[in-house]
Amino acid sequence: MITLRKSCDRGFADHGWLKSFHSFSFADYYDPNHMGFGNLRVINEDRIAPGTGFGTHAHRDMEIISYVLEGALAHKDNMGNGTSIVPGDVQRMSAGRGVMHSEFNHAPAETTHFLQIWIQPNAQGIAPSYEQHHVEDAAKRGTLRLVASSDAREDSLKLHADASMYAGLFDGDESAKLTVDPARKAYVHVVRGKVSVNGKALTAGDAAQLSNEPTVAIDGGDKAEVLVFDLAA
Repeated sequence: MITLRKSCDRGFADHGWLKSFHSFSFADYYDPNHMGFGNLRVINEDRIAPGTGFGTHAHRDMEIISYVLEGALAHKDNMGNGTSIVPGDVQRMSAGRGVMHSEFNHAPAETTHFLQIWIQPNAQGIAPSYEQHHVEDAAKRGTLRLVASSDAREDSLKLHADASMYAGLFDGDESAKLTVDPARKAYVHVVRGKVSVNGKALTAGDAAQLSNEPTVAIDGGDKAEVLVFDLAA
């Protein structure tokens, strides 16, 4: 079964300095029909205005992934990490038993556009940790490149969760297929462009929720970038 979640149906918050689309219930946006999918809990598409950002705040017991599309995201935490996350980078922070961090756009004139993704962990109270990789566009071109997984295989980020995350770029006749255990769930989020997922046409901000489907087929791309999640049911 495939259920489409259109971009225009997402929640939206405009805080002035931050504009955010919510694929699932988050903060003041509540929709009992969209509380998450499998163990995927949050996909927020955020745009941070120049010279602003999230002040120091706390998280716990969540796997948090940042995927930057435009601009740069300055990350600082109480584990001693201070990094800049730019397009092509994938950052994973395991909040574990507790972490404090901030995220800022220090650019004077450029908006930071990124996805904030939360996945529920498979263990509570673990030691917090941080990891960041850069994945070149060439590695994602016409394929689904594994960027995060529970066992860190294929040089992917280590997730403390029963989930895998893939990223791909598709244009023209480029296509890819991902085999998924039908007992699990798959979620496809279109980051930008247009693409077909199992024969369903999607555009930027749209998503496809797949249950009892053995294959995720991506084709018909028009300057498309997608994220695909293999999730615990």
